[in-house]
Amino acid sequence: MISDVIKSSKKIVIKIGSNTLSNDDGTINEGFLEELCQQIVMLIQEGKQILIVTSGARIAGISSTGKWSRKEDMNYKQALCAIGQVELMVAYGQHFKHYGIHIGQMLLTREDFFDDKRTLNIRNTLFTLVDEGIVPIINENDTVSVEEIKIGDNDTLAALSASLWNADLLILLSDIDGIYNKNPKEYADAALIEKVTDIDEMLKQIEIGQSNSFGTGGIATKIEAARIVNKYGIPMILANGKTSEILTKIASTETKATLFYPEKAN
Repeated sequence: MISDVIKSSKKIVIKIGSNTLSNDDGTINEGFLEELCQQIVMLIQEGKQILIVTSGARIAGISSTGKWSRKEDMNYKQALCAIGQVELMVAYGQHFKHYGIHIGQMLLTREDFFDDKRTLNIRNTLFTLVDEGIVPIINENDTVSVEEIKIGDNDTLAALSASLWNADLLILLSDIDGIYNKNPKEYADAALIEKVTDIDEMLKQIEIGQSNSFGTGGIATKIEAARIVNKYGIPMILANGKTSEILTKIASTETKATLFYPEKAN
């Protein structure tokens, strides 16, 4: 069914998590980025419109400076994001430029999604970029965000962006294959849940783990993202971005993932 959902979707939001984007040492995985951009170009050539929500500004800042990796003060975190945003966009821009595609960056905060005027401006910018063949890349504006206006994780940012854009599909690329009924690292008989139509019922059957080392979100934020978009009739796929050519493989059913499918999308 995932293959059918991808095939029938024109407007697709793809979110890339920090662990997906980074190597084990926390540096940017250029090989992954190159492969990702190639797959996205293939989707665009099929007539699809793509919006990217990316993590990784902080790790890009650490990678480029080699400093402050263990600094947890907010000013250091924001400084790393200020540095890393540039590095991250340069990396995306170079890989897409190879295919003659330009990118446009949008930095948002929570307030932007709950102010009518800002929301209208975001929509107008998104539609203009996409209509002109530009790939919009969204990230939270970490350099100015404080607790009161911070979205907190890019799973939620991706869900809010997909809802605002009236997307047909949200794809979260993380470092996990999807939702399991048990922790696959602890239980050999853990089974992947391939389709979820009732999130509350699913939550009664699984155990939610902890967040990872580089990202700010865990399974809980991904489930919440599904809840947000499913409310608007938008399906969500959770797939393992560490799998080579993951977008191509889930579209051709070569690799399994979890599909959160709202009943009213039937």
